[in-house]
Amino acid sequence: MPTILLIRHGQASFGGPDYDVLSELGIRQAEIVAAALRSRGVRADRVLSGAFRRQVDTAAAFTAGGGPAAEIDERWNEYDGNEVLLHHGDTAARIDGGADTGSESISNRDFQIALDRALGDWIEKAEASGSRQSWPSFAAGGSAALADLAAELGRGETALVFTSGGVIAAICAALLGAPERAFVPLNRAQVNTGVTKLVHGGSGTSLISVNDHSHLEAVDRAPVTYR
Repeated sequence: MPTILLIRHGQASFGGPDYDVLSELGIRQAEIVAAALRSRGVRADRVLSGAFRRQVDTAAAFTAGGGPAAEIDERWNEYDGNEVLLHHGDTAARIDGGADTGSESISNRDFQIALDRALGDWIEKAEASGSRQSWPSFAAGGSAALADLAAELGRGETALVFTSGGVIAAICAALLGAPERAFVPLNRAQVNTGVTKLVHGGSGTSLISVNDHSHLEAVDRAPVTYR
């Protein structure tokens, strides 16, 4: 059966002027997951990535070791967290800390609480959201990208997809048949460079494992991050 590995990008620059840049730790995490995949004998028949820099640069750590170049598909892009917070949040804090974001001083824990609430409201409002991208559009995009990829893979082939925590969480919730709001806790728990394994067969696509980050813990616990 075809296998699809969904890999979250390395740690980005939360609170910095441009979130969409891997931090020093994010670069290290990308190198660790790439080395771990190669050591496990993972052979990628296809490599895909969203269009965001943090996704592309995480993919590059793997493709630098040989194999196919990453194909860019914007359907693997993350939701716009700042847009969700703007239209559904109760805080001026934003994911990046540029002067034009209206960011305020807030703890990481309080920011997560505010983001979770905003995401819940985003889901509830559905197409009535004022955000440029609604929850139904976002969730459908990732599911469609997965369905297309699964249909294109041959027997025994493996694809690696470098994407983001929200995309992975939305796909996991859909495959599990969970309520839409299950996306929020699934999204919160995604580890940077966590690996989620899917297989595709006659009965459809099945979720085999979620958020594996043993490659990080095998080095030391310091690289394990959630934002």
